[in-house]
Amino acid sequence: METLLEKTTTAAAPVTLTAGAVEQLNQIRQQENIPGDYCLRVGVKGGGCSGFSYVLGFDLPAENDDVFEVNGIRVVLNKAHAIYVLGMEVDFVNGLQNRGFTFNNPNASSTCGCGTSFSA
Repeated sequence: METLLEKTTTAAAPVTLTAGAVEQLNQIRQQENIPGDYCLRVGVKGGGCSGFSYVLGFDLPAENDDVFEVNGIRVVLNKAHAIYVLGMEVDFVNGLQNRGFTFNNPNASSTCGCGTSFSA
């Protein structure tokens, strides 16, 4: 019987991860001892100052998820979230004024000042 992890789709992933994001995610995985069967969950949830907040963290695939391979990282995305993140780029910025993950989302009609919430 095929497990959810074995159902990695060959379709193009709806999100991209920059080299900086991949490097940081691999460091987090190692530092936090995240099990190998966990994938990177990318998605949205209601809330935030602009309507939606981004979800980014390690998790096991669920029944309504699609699994993609993006730059060597397995990414899970709830099928219902795809319309909100299609074409989104996840980056990691490590500058003097800003440090953290950033989301460049072409579907966002507006974003908040913190960059972690948006409206579509």
